[in-house]
Amino acid sequence: MNITKNNSILIADDDEDIRLALSLLLMSKGYKVLEAKNAKEVVIQVNRQKPDLILLDMNFSRDTTSGQEGLDILEQLKKSNIPVILMTAWASIELAVTGLKQGACDFVEKPWNKDKLLNSIGQQLQFSRLKDEHQGYRQLLSNNKDSELPDNWICQSKPMQAIETLINQIAPTDANILLLGENGTGKSLLAKRIHQLSHHHAEPFISVNMAAIPENLFESELFGHQKGAFTDAKQNRVGRFQLADQGSLFFDEIGALPLTLQPKLLRVLETGQYEILGSSQTQVANVRLISATNANLPQLVKEGAFRQDLLYRLNTLVIIMPPLRERVADIEPLTANFINTFCQKYHKTSIALSEQALIKLQQHPWPGNIRELSHVIERAVLIATDGIIATEQLLLERNELINDSVVLQPLEVAEQKLIEKAMNVTSGHVIEAAKILEISRNALYRRLEKFNISYEPE
Repeated sequence: MNITKNNSILIADDDEDIRLALSLLLMSKGYKVLEAKNAKEVVIQVNRQKPDLILLDMNFSRDTTSGQEGLDILEQLKKSNIPVILMTAWASIELAVTGLKQGACDFVEKPWNKDKLLNSIGQQLQFSRLKDEHQGYRQLLSNNKDSELPDNWICQSKPMQAIETLINQIAPTDANILLLGENGTGKSLLAKRIHQLSHHHAEPFISVNMAAIPENLFESELFGHQKGAFTDAKQNRVGRFQLADQGSLFFDEIGALPLTLQPKLLRVLETGQYEILGSSQTQVANVRLISATNANLPQLVKEGAFRQDLLYRLNTLVIIMPPLRERVADIEPLTANFINTFCQKYHKTSIALSEQALIKLQQHPWPGNIRELSHVIERAVLIATDGIIATEQLLLERNELINDSVVLQPLEVAEQKLIEKAMNVTSGHVIEAAKILEISRNALYRRLEKFNISYEPE
């Protein structure tokens, strides 16, 4: 819905002079005008004409001061999802608050300020368009593959069985949940599991990496912005709170949120309110909040790097994901799942894991947890021969050698040594070396050229 002459505005007021004055003003700005002089006509016009916005007087024939008749009409208009701006000649903060709580989007007094009224109308029409776009996004998100329970949720070990029991108890609640654990333990997967076991499961699950948001884009990313809200705001943007409305919002790496931005998030968690950048309309957040971090938040609080009041808002319930070394019983099914996934990804036929390889996996300390296991199995699937992954295809000793090779030295020197070592342990296999270094093949080729390291083109 564009803000043009095609937008229709219904003026609902029992005073003919008021309707005439507003009609002249709005038509001069290119709006199509509809009129209604009583509650019955308001309902008829809404049902027949579907106006884009309603200017609703709060006092009709019943009385002149209470505003109750306007509130009654407002209640009837709720299902129409049409923005309503209330009007009254009697200034009343209490009345304004009641109307806004009941669903009105703004409140103006008579006699009105022309520029303020037109600005409010423009903002509400623009916001209405933003909500339409938001609904389109939500429809796409609600139909994505995340709406199904993940088949890689493994909980055969005792620690994971305990977590499964716990989340079945707390997932149906709306309490904020804080997930703790080392990197790579599967906190994001746990967040999805909680969402999918909750009554929000049919709504979107929206994930935000808090460490990846630039400080100057924080409010735009979380709350959205309207076109022109700031220099680079070329078009409307739907914020994460809007996208997750009625669903779950997952804040990953919450411990990395800068101290300067924490009050902005705290305000939403305390009041449930926020504003889209460029709009004066206050929005109400309705999301299930799940946060995760590998940081020691109580220690950060002591150091003054994390607000204690924000921590209290996040940690109503706390779940600690165990490291992979403490859930050895899950290694075999996790490995089987990864083998199947990567065989499909690389179009390989079925590959089995040797008994000796499984023992090796179960004895490994897994400093990188499940993420490291995934990388190891992906690499093994790529280089496996004869349909089996043997111990030597795991390359765990080589992985440990590279992990232990970090010493204090110039960054460029350390980078060259790591690349040389990766090429050496993979016998010059560029794809495999790139996997170990966790960079793309093209990125590795560029570095091989940069450091004049010989390799066989693939």
